[in-house]
Amino acid sequence: MMEQIPEFSVSEISFEIKRFVETAFNKVRVRGEIFGAKRADSGHWYLSLKDENAVLSAVIWKGVANTLPIKPEDGLEVVATGKITTFPGKSSYQIVIEQMEVAGTGALLKLLEERKQRYAAEGLFDAIHKKKIPFLPETIGVVTSASGAVIRDIIHRVSDRFPSHILLWPTPVQGEGAAEKIAAAIEGFNKLSKDGPIKRPDVIIVARGGGSLEDLWPFNEDVVIRAVFASEIPLISAVGHETDTMLIDYVSDKRAPTPTGAAEFAVPVRNELYSQLMTTQSRLVNGTHRYLEELKNRIEGLGRGIPKLDQILNENTQKLDDRIERLKLAFQNFLTNKKNQVERTGLRPYYILNIFEKKQENLKNLAIRLDSVSIDSVLKRGFAWVRNEQQKTVYDTKQAKQSSSLEIKFIDGSIKTKVVSKKNDSLQGDLFDFM
Repeated sequence: MMEQIPEFSVSEISFEIKRFVETAFNKVRVRGEIFGAKRADSGHWYLSLKDENAVLSAVIWKGVANTLPIKPEDGLEVVATGKITTFPGKSSYQIVIEQMEVAGTGALLKLLEERKQRYAAEGLFDAIHKKKIPFLPETIGVVTSASGAVIRDIIHRVSDRFPSHILLWPTPVQGEGAAEKIAAAIEGFNKLSKDGPIKRPDVIIVARGGGSLEDLWPFNEDVVIRAVFASEIPLISAVGHETDTMLIDYVSDKRAPTPTGAAEFAVPVRNELYSQLMTTQSRLVNGTHRYLEELKNRIEGLGRGIPKLDQILNENTQKLDDRIERLKLAFQNFLTNKKNQVERTGLRPYYILNIFEKKQENLKNLAIRLDSVSIDSVLKRGFAWVRNEQQKTVYDTKQAKQSSSLEIKFIDGSIKTKVVSKKNDSLQGDLFDFM
């Protein structure tokens, strides 16, 4: 007789499977490559782990995702720790990830190289985009953790070299969400107004101390790389030790081996500047002195070929005295010659007087003729003298019509007129107003 097979409902068999799986696989470590990683609006992450033969669904709850050292990313090989559970609604099983780490440094280095090549192809690392670090910044913005040795080292080094105003934007430098906050700090510095209450930095330092590749991974994230590339403020990266090179180092305007090195790139040494200034000042003073000495020597050399001033003055005074004496003699000779000429003509005084009277009579006749044509004589004969506003004589009606006012002078006075209308049909002529 066939043995009776127990009967289960769908819910019952699903529950039994779920209980068995969660009991047998309560704590497992699974190695695989992430693909299909997606963050839901709830904050949970949904993804799959795969190898060459199988695929395993996975979920990371929001609270766990915020504590993971790395962000799930397609192509990244990881070791996930968690428990296997079932999802009865779809008759599927999945791993609920509680911890996740990169499956060896090689996987991260592979991902790092892939990103590097992609960003390089976009031109994000090109030298043409590099901005010059200001020689002497007034304000230095620092993006790093508020606690730890990094910020203290930067402050100490800047104070020793050339004290400047340091503005700290504290951010986490590792773990979930660190990349987003670092990028936000860089963008925040760029949004500050140059004339606002908080002065916009002249240069930004993004720094953190050494650590593993996983610890430094936020400085390889896309959001940070894009923020650094878009920054209008020159940026110095100082992440990890001298041998650590992150993607931020390629896109930044200047890469420093350490945070202390970043401070040295940001400001010069004040004492060295003072020494250079003193040297330059000394060279300027000595050069000016030598130049003036050369001019002095040249002037003295030229002066030796020039006669003395009193000698020049005496010689010219002598020439002047000679000219005066010669002028006196010439004038005296001229008078003597004229006197002799008069005496040789034999003219008598009465003859000269007769000539003078005739000339005087001619002058009188000319004066009478001139007076007869004078303005007063003409006005006495009933004529009038018409002038325009510019005191120019008006000779005909055409000139009168072109004038705005007229002055008519008679023998006993003057009257002024102005043109009221250039044309008046009733009067058949121009109308003037006498003032």
